[in-house]
Amino acid sequence: MWGEILWCIIGLVCGLIIGFLVARIFMKKYLKKNPPINEKMIEVMMSSMGRKPSKKQVNQVMQQMNKFM
Repeated sequence: MWGEILWCIIGLVCGLIIGFLVARIFMKKYLKKNPPINEKMIEVMMSSMGRKPSKKQVNQVMQQMNKFM
């Protein structure tokens, strides 16, 4: 009786851990393939703030964004 309950709890915990790790790997792969922000979006965002960004500034912002992903 107690052994069966213990095995169910162990199975549930293992399933949760494995599910979390698989979902994390999948999301990292998805975000790398389809980044939420690209260079064009950064240019538009900086232009809307009233300044024309140079290519160097856009690349710096992209590097900062990729550093946190």
